[in-house]
Amino acid sequence: MTPTAPSERERLDRAWREESPRILGAVARTTGDLLLAEDAVQEAFARALAEAARGRAPANPAAWITTVARRVALDALRRERTAARSAPALAAEIARAERAIADDAERGEESVFTGDERLELILLVAHPWLTPEARVELALRFVCGLPTSRIADAFLVSETTMAARITRAKKRIHAADLRFVLDDPVAVAERMPDALTTIYLLYTVGHQTADNALRQDAIALARDARRNALDDESAGLLALLLLTEARQATRLTAADEFATLREADRSRWDAAQIAEGERLAATALAGDGRYALQAGIAGLHAIAPTWEATDWPAIARLYDGLVRQWPSPSARLGRLVALGHSPDAGPEVALAELAADPALFREPLTAQAHAVRADLLRQAGRNAESADALRAAIAAAADDRTARSLSRLLSSLG
Repeated sequence: MTPTAPSERERLDRAWREESPRILGAVARTTGDLLLAEDAVQEAFARALAEAARGRAPANPAAWITTVARRVALDALRRERTAARSAPALAAEIARAERAIADDAERGEESVFTGDERLELILLVAHPWLTPEARVELALRFVCGLPTSRIADAFLVSETTMAARITRAKKRIHAADLRFVLDDPVAVAERMPDALTTIYLLYTVGHQTADNALRQDAIALARDARRNALDDESAGLLALLLLTEARQATRLTAADEFATLREADRSRWDAAQIAEGERLAATALAGDGRYALQAGIAGLHAIAPTWEATDWPAIARLYDGLVRQWPSPSARLGRLVALGHSPDAGPEVALAELAADPALFREPLTAQAHAVRADLLRQAGRNAESADALRAAIAAAADDRTARSLSRLLSSLG
């Protein structure tokens, strides 16, 4: 049977689902204003639906919506200019927007997307006035196209609360009167470190929630950042994400529980991603930055043929450098894991350092810290204490999958 051709409404809905972040980015490139761009895109989509109802649906919905949204935004700027009595700064902004629209018209509708629109949105929302959480929330909503309900689930808050947080963050960016474009090298250099952090956190959310599409979005954005920044840290971030992604096939067991690196079938790791990640990490480590050091650690795990062959002393040294650069709780905890497995230190040394850093047992790493302590105690042959630590980790676990995974480790103690 010949499949039924999609209706005009279905084509528009598909364009909205698949292309809205790129459309928003393309309009924000013209306006430099996320709030204005969002309103303009929604108005343009409504006009596209009206045209489809009249039997005049655009042949290329994404390009049509982008072009109309730019004109809607320009009309809004002109009205604002009139209300502001032709403020010079606003007049200059409108002139720039008009030139951008004229340039797009010369290229034709098919050239409205450049490939970097979503990176520009990341750079736009990486506002120093916003918290890292707010930047990620905006990026999830507008760059990755996640519905507010999904973002609320990821941050363990209600949908109403998340909607209010996103609205406040948008208004803060709008109130700052930012005008950001990717071809401003000074602005890119200033914003790129925050943008890299936002991309890293996007991947982390995808990693924690086992969301393959979100992780792929983060990797694509990291590639765009690497292409535009060409510095060691952008190379380090891309390397880290690729080396982490290479192990995804073995991250969960058949019972949908987290697998440990010791248990992983390394033959299932993605060799091409490991090779690319290793090349990038080797370049990035010259800069000795946060992401480069994390990529180096991930690379040493990736190239070890077995758990027993892991170069723990080298990993511990990289963690030493990472903690100096970025003394976060997760970095400090990772260093203790490496020390515990390293013949240069051992579990008792690591346990003593863990006991001297009680802040590691505070939220959000409480469960992870208890689990690390349990493993160090197990290595030291103190199984009864290890079981108690695992019970504490299970009690502090934030989700069912983590709790089940820890329970399996507890059962294995016998």
